[in-house]
Amino acid sequence: MIRTLPDIKLQKLSEFIELKLALHFPKERWDDLERNIRSAAKEFEYQDVDSFIQHIVSSPLTREHSELLAAHLTISETYFWREPESFEVLEQMILPELIRLRQKNNKRIRIWSAGCSGGEEPYSIAIALTRIIPDIKNWNISILATDINPRNLQKAVTGEYGAWSFRTSPKWLKEKYFIEKNKGHFQIIPAIKNMVTFEYLNLAENDYPSPLNHTNAMDIIYCRNVLMYFNQERFRLVAKGLYNSLIEGGYFVVSSSELSTQNFPDFLPVNIPGFVLYQKNSSNKRKQNKNEISETYPEPQLFTLTAKPEPTPVFVQDLVKPNLSETESSVFKEEDILQTTDQIYEEILNTYSKGNYPEVINRLQKVDLSPDEQILLIRAYANTGKLSDALTECQKAILTRKLDSKIHYLYASILQELKQPDEAIAALKRAIYIDPDFVLSYYSLGNLYLKKGNMDATKKYYKNILSIINKWSDDEIVPESEGLTTGRFKQIINATLKTAALS
Repeated sequence: MIRTLPDIKLQKLSEFIELKLALHFPKERWDDLERNIRSAAKEFEYQDVDSFIQHIVSSPLTREHSELLAAHLTISETYFWREPESFEVLEQMILPELIRLRQKNNKRIRIWSAGCSGGEEPYSIAIALTRIIPDIKNWNISILATDINPRNLQKAVTGEYGAWSFRTSPKWLKEKYFIEKNKGHFQIIPAIKNMVTFEYLNLAENDYPSPLNHTNAMDIIYCRNVLMYFNQERFRLVAKGLYNSLIEGGYFVVSSSELSTQNFPDFLPVNIPGFVLYQKNSSNKRKQNKNEISETYPEPQLFTLTAKPEPTPVFVQDLVKPNLSETESSVFKEEDILQTTDQIYEEILNTYSKGNYPEVINRLQKVDLSPDEQILLIRAYANTGKLSDALTECQKAILTRKLDSKIHYLYASILQELKQPDEAIAALKRAIYIDPDFVLSYYSLGNLYLKKGNMDATKKYYKNILSIINKWSDDEIVPESEGLTTGRFKQIINATLKTAALS
């Protein structure tokens, strides 16, 4: 496409987009910027791109419009079996290793396609799994595909594609895994379609890993041609969240244009002839912290001398110990214990927020756990893929806290991961019976019924959520959501409704 917008206008537009959306368009990508902004103008029903640009830079954008604009600006072409080397590595190295490790007892694989666009990538992953695992029906396979654009997700859910989506794919792919509906249009077979779950998620806004959006304990994450659009600060935050969403030893796949050890300092680069991917390796991260890896060049740190504190003046009266009664002494001791306990929990919570789940598990290996510590332990187990331990801890908690809705909700989340939807539904209904305003339980129920194809039940539970949270302020944090605001939750629900064509 020949660029027609003047450079001064594109420069101002790129500066505005970086400020408002944290998307980075340097001059060498202004062709993409103009093409994508023209596409967005049509979506916003503007015939004239200049008028559209004037509108977005001069008018406050709603959250929905900001995400719609971001979806157009980050649009990338995708097709089946794109970058064949990545699928060769998946079939010849990653999957055989996972199968060997999980074959005997834990037949479970979790993969996330982050920024899935029209669904070609996650369906390609599902096809690769089917080709490599002969007894795949005996495995617990989870393929999560997320995108910011509900229209992309709607296309992906239908599973119908034109010839352009197969432009470089091997001939066998279309012949074996698709049914021709009419000339030039092909429908993916149900066996592959049912392997993928499509959900709305904004990488720049949503929290992950989290049981709320099923982004925890991933074995493999594909995030290709997405991160390159973010500015450096947002890039770092997103990469950190994706790192924490992987289990130890999990793999991270990006496009060839995004490869850089500086971009992904937490990961260990894995060099394969013709291809590079990244692996989560905590020992590598510890070495980096000690500057033991010669390939890593950390940015220079600025150090300042810490001033010595002034000596505290001592007065004679301070040397005389007050004569406290036994009751007063015991009160002070109890307060000290409470302060120490709270401080320890805050330290463990801080460790959890940094994604160091093994350390959290190690520190919570004690007999008497507080309710908050017990929940943190369950989540840490789930985020490291230790679902049997998480399930056991949930069952122990339920025995002593039968009327705690949070435990029943967590129990349901683990059951969902273990592909036990009916048991999860029962646990969620118990949570709602205990706490009728527990909106996350309604949300999980709605999603479970959506997967079952029960649209009426899905709409009912989503409407229950909206009837509750419409009374809350948009900046209020949704209980048990790990930081999700009410306003953001409304956006997610509405986007999910659009994706499922339920509204």
